[in-house]
Parts: sequence; C-alpha cells; structure tokens
Amino acid sequence: MTKLVIFDCDGTLVDSQHAIVAAMTDAFASEGLSPPPRERIVNVVGLSLAIAVARLVPEGSDLDRVDRLTESYKAAFAERRRQPGHSEPLYDGVRSTLQRLAARDDVQLAIATGKSRRGVNAVLERERLTELFVSIQTADTHPSKPHPSMILAAMDETAAAPADTVMIGDTVYDIEMAHAAGTPSIGVTWGYHPEAALRDAGAHDVTADCPALERALDRIIFRRPTA
Repeated sequence: MTKLVIFDCDGTLVDSQHAIVAAMTDAFASEGLSPPPRERIVNVVGLSLAIAVARLVPEGSDLDRVDRLTESYKAAFAERRRQPGHSEPLYDGVRSTLQRLAARDDVQLAIATGKSRRGVNAVLERERLTELFVSIQTADTHPSKPHPSMILAAMDETAAAPADTVMIGDTVYDIEMAHAAGTPSIGVTWGYHPEAALRDAGAHDVTADCPALERALDRIIFRRPTA
C-alpha cells in the first residue's frame, strides 16, 4: 500500500525565520507601527498570512489595516527574496531524507503549507526539489491550518487512506490539522514551536533531527519495528 508523507514548509523543510521576521517588521513599519516581538511572529508561522497578521495587529485594528499589512508583508518578502544575500536554507538532513523517501516505490510526497504557491515554488525550484512532490497544497486555495482541507485534498489527489498518510510539521497547527483529518502526525523540534506544545497538541511522535524522523516514519507509517 502506498504511503503519503506530507511536509510543512517553513520551519520544517526550510529555515525562513529571519526572512519572515524581517518582512513582518517591514510591513508594520509601513503602517507606522512598532513590530511585534520575534517570539509572537514566530508563534503564528504556519497560519495563512491574513490570519497570522490579524493575530499580530494591535487590538482594535480594522480589516483594512490587516489587508494593507498583508499586502505589505508580501511585497517586503518578495523584495527580500530578490536580494543577493537572501537565504531560506534547508535544515540539516532534509534533502537526504526527502531523496530517500522519494526513491521508494511505496511513498508519495506532498506539501501542506500556509505559504503561498509562489513562495513554495521559489523554494522548491531553488533547491531543485520540485519533482519530488506529487501534491502541493497552499494557503492560496485552502482555509488556514488547522482546518484539514489541505491534507484531505492531498489524500484525494493521491488516493491515499488516512491510516497510510502522515503529516510532518513544526507547529501545533500542523498537528491539529492532522488530527482533524484523521491522520497520524510527527512533530519536529528544529522549527518554531517547542516540543511540549507539539506533544500536547497530540503528535504521535516528536523528533529532533532527520535520522530520528526517519525512524519515526518506520514505526508510525511503514509499521516496521525500530531498535
């Protein structure tokens, strides 16, 4: 039976924290607002952009301000991506793990992310990973996490059953999305939310590096005992 392994993007595949915080700081400056602390910005990574911004704006802000900040963030991030020093590097071990999984006959890979399709494409094209993923679900066409829409669409596209699907992510929104979709989930600690929060959200396992992630996949989705 083919297994569907779904990855989040920001904080799971790529380290985009610096770029996200910088772009959000630029967006708030465009409205004459003090930027939220880094910790607050990082905490909303994974949500769809407009919802993330709405959680960060000062109390009493209207929807027009949220819309302006959202568009300013997009423009600021796009401008930073064009700069020579821009960096959203893959986390250690991610490339090798993806390649090993993609080489298996019994695995299909997918992405479910609050990032835009344009942003995901930029990352995958830069890292030459586009061909590894058979399904890419983004905030452009789905409700924000933790709504299960992205996982459900990926399963529909690949004809995968919930029991043969696993969601891998670094935030509680990923774990809650998987729970809502009826699939197992694995949290990773190299991203934006702490291990305790991932476990409290119901992750079937929480891993600190890619070798541990592969062992968790063996146990949870491939159902092979590990030492």
